[in-house]
This record gives sequence, structure tokens and C-alpha cells, in this order.
Amino acid sequence: MRPLSDFIRRTPVLRTAVDGRPVVLKLEHLQLTGSFKVRGAVNKLLTLSGPGGVSEVVTASGGNHGIAVAQAAQLLGMHATVFVPVTAPETKTRRIEALGAKLIRHGATYAEAAAAAHDFGPLYVEAYNDPVVIEGQSTVTREIVEDVPEVDTIAIASGGGGLIAGAALASGGRLIVNAEPSGCCAVHRGLEAGEPVDSPVDSVAASALGATRVGSVPLEILRQHDVTSVLVSDEELLAARDRLWEDFRLAVEPAGAVAFAAFLKGDVPGELPCVLLCGANSEWLPR
Repeated sequence: MRPLSDFIRRTPVLRTAVDGRPVVLKLEHLQLTGSFKVRGAVNKLLTLSGPGGVSEVVTASGGNHGIAVAQAAQLLGMHATVFVPVTAPETKTRRIEALGAKLIRHGATYAEAAAAAHDFGPLYVEAYNDPVVIEGQSTVTREIVEDVPEVDTIAIASGGGGLIAGAALASGGRLIVNAEPSGCCAVHRGLEAGEPVDSPVDSVAASALGATRVGSVPLEILRQHDVTSVLVSDEELLAARDRLWEDFRLAVEPAGAVAFAAFLKGDVPGELPCVLLCGANSEWLPR
């Protein structure tokens, strides 16, 4: 089986300072497909492809995971069907179809789309509640640790928990800061409750972070590591998105700015923190 590194980009880091404070920005929004999700998707499909493997998969997504599965299927010669809620942004659904996947719009939420996808037939590819997917996502943190070993804190935006669980596994004991919108915070609520619980989905970043519950697999990983959790408002994350463009000419989607918003609030400690910019799939265009 070919290694994951044959299919993804090793994204760069930017060492800089913001308001006089050193910070490292991990530019994962430059990843193939415009988000980290392709790491986990390709890692999963690699285990399913080849002689004796499957030729068709199905998944559900608010957008970025669907793009990633469509891309992974195209790379590995498989067919993908992607269920999305009717609220999924056109910029994301258009890319899913452009990559050759069959797109099915169903339901008002990710949870409703996922329920329909599970009943569809082919093997279902989880967005975050799968150890193989989480291992794929962990590679972004492994790159951070290898490229800037002096980083002592890593701040990450979360939806269902796959990316941050991978970060916890690969961080080498560094503090992990979970950052979420206050109206869309499944990981935060799960950490507070000690188990997956229902969470509202009401944020401008919901197409990427709109899980109604944290996955049981990532939550168990997070409970075993040094993780702190903070919330930001939609106004704060949009201001952070705009500042990334104004100060650095980095264009990210709202979800991609959530961890940076937490940094700007002073909620990311450390002598040299790293903020992960996780995605850039948005209708928003910088002025």
C-alpha cells in the first residue's frame, strides 16, 4: 500500500508575531481540496482499495469531508456518493460533483444527511469517528512538531473531533486548545459532560464544524490527553478571518479562522503557540 504522503501536500508553516506575540500559523488551508479532511479520507480509502477491496463508498458531509472523500476516491480509482444537507454551500457541493462523486442533497442538517447515507448501501466513510481517519488527520500535527519542535501549544478548531483527536495523539504531550464557535460546539459540550451529548448547530462556520455530537472515538482520545476548550462568537471568528487577510493575505473560510480568533482573545497560552488554519472553502472573497 502506498503511503499517505504520496497523495497529500505537506503544508507550510508561517512564523510571525501578532500584537507583539510570537505565533506559528500552520497553513493547512493550502492542502489539496482546501482543508485537512483529505488526510483522513485518503488514509481510510487506502485501507479499502486494491485487490479484494471495495470499489464504492458513501459518506455524508457539510462540505469539506465530502470534497475530501470525492478527491480520495478519484485518486484511488473508486466511486463515491456524498450526501449533504440542503444548506451545504454551493462552493462546496460544486467541488464534490467536479471531482466525479454523486451528490445527493438530503435533510436540513448533517445528522439527517448522515442517517440517509448510512442506509444507502455501500461502505460508509466516517468523517471523524474512525481510528483510521483520525490517524490520517494526525499527520498535520506531526508536521507541525517536526517543522517547529519548540511549539508548546497547538490550537485547533473542532467539529466532530477527528482533527483534534489526531492532534492529541501526535502532539508529544503539548497542550492542545480546542476552539469552537459558541453556537456550534459539540466537542466542548462532550468534554464538559464526559460523553457525547447533543449540541446546537447555529454558526456561520456550521458547514465545516456542524457536528451535532462529538464522536465517541475522538472524545475518548481527548479525555486521555492535555486538552483545554474555549469558545468564540461568530463576530470574533469573522473578525479573525478578516484579519488573516488584512495582515497576511491568507484567505480562509470562517471555520479556518476559529483557532486564530481564540488566539486573538488571549485564550491560547504558551511561549510559542501554533494556530492551525484548517480550511479555505468559502464563497467569501477578500476585498
